[in-house]
Amino acid sequence: MAKRKYNRRSDEQLIEDLQGKIRKVQERLETKKRKDSPVLKRLGGIERSLRSFAQLSLDHGRADLANMVTAFLAGLRRAADEGGRERPAPRSTTRVDVDG
Repeated sequence: MAKRKYNRRSDEQLIEDLQGKIRKVQERLETKKRKDSPVLKRLGGIERSLRSFAQLSLDHGRADLANMVTAFLAGLRRAADEGGRERPAPRSTTRVDVDG
């Protein structure tokens, strides 16, 4: 049997891994501090139920309902991730006349 070859991680790789762990712990702390934490705890169950409903809709030929539920879930997750922060003002759009 061939001898096993080990790859040692460099100091930079170790530091990067530890910084990633620190970020995860800080995110967990922030989540615990949020005032809407009970809402976020229920969100997982709601998402599971809605995904189950979307799959049931697909199984019974209602792809339109499944797509609507999936889109709703994406918006719900985005809103939950924002954490009630104010949204930035929309950028102003100017119309460009291409005809002349």
